[in-house]
Amino acid sequence: MNGKELKSALRAGKHVYGTAILSPSSIWPKAVASIGLDFVFIDTEHTPLNRETVSNMCQVYNALDLAPLVRIPSPDPYEASMAIDGGAAGIIAPYIETNEQVNELVGAVKYKPIKGKKLQNRSKENSQLGTQLSAYLEENNSSTVLILNIESVPAIEALDEILAVNEVDAVLIGPHDLSCSLGIPEQYDHPLFKESVNTILKKARNKSVGAGIHIFYTSGFQQEKQWAKEEANLIVHSSDILAFKNTLQREFFDIKEFLEQSPQGTENETLKI
Repeated sequence: MNGKELKSALRAGKHVYGTAILSPSSIWPKAVASIGLDFVFIDTEHTPLNRETVSNMCQVYNALDLAPLVRIPSPDPYEASMAIDGGAAGIIAPYIETNEQVNELVGAVKYKPIKGKKLQNRSKENSQLGTQLSAYLEENNSSTVLILNIESVPAIEALDEILAVNEVDAVLIGPHDLSCSLGIPEQYDHPLFKESVNTILKKARNKSVGAGIHIFYTSGFQQEKQWAKEEANLIVHSSDILAFKNTLQREFFDIKEFLEQSPQGTENETLKI
């Protein structure tokens, strides 16, 4: 999918599938393209990927018709603009908690390239942009996707205001941060966690905004399938490094057990991204 197709699918409630890609290896994209995904999630919040590397990754995945969604390090409109300049089909903005943060990001993602006073005034009186400029901006930004990480109690409390911003295409729950904000770290089976996830998913889908949760913890696979069956249509499953780690850990555990050695390693340990 390209960005425009992804945005349309998210809004329509269709399921779209992707995973987090941390490796910039040049031989990785061909393997990723064979999985049958719609997009890739490139994370620069928790990984040491620089701007040039991310741009190279975006160009390759765009060429493979896998929309590259870049999570920027912070909800900063300048970071969003730089990622789009580098080839990102969409932005994932971390730890959003206010309507004001969203509007700043909308300016960078949906009204590129205007800046300064003209950008500030567009929300006050859209007619100031003029017919020609408005048409140009709509065409120029029609393929760019804006996804917001909802991962805290304040974000849930402000969710109605956040979702009132028309240009938001989807919300993505960060389960680790959300569980910590709820005071129940990594307790993903806790009723409060499940209730919070359901609230976010339902409110987003009721606004025709895409919604999902990034499942990376081992115990979450059944939850992921159930939420996808009910409300979630943005499916972000695992990551390249987790798939590598979990598969090899499990296989070496089995080999060592077969050879009657004492298996080493903690089979249930998970990485947090």
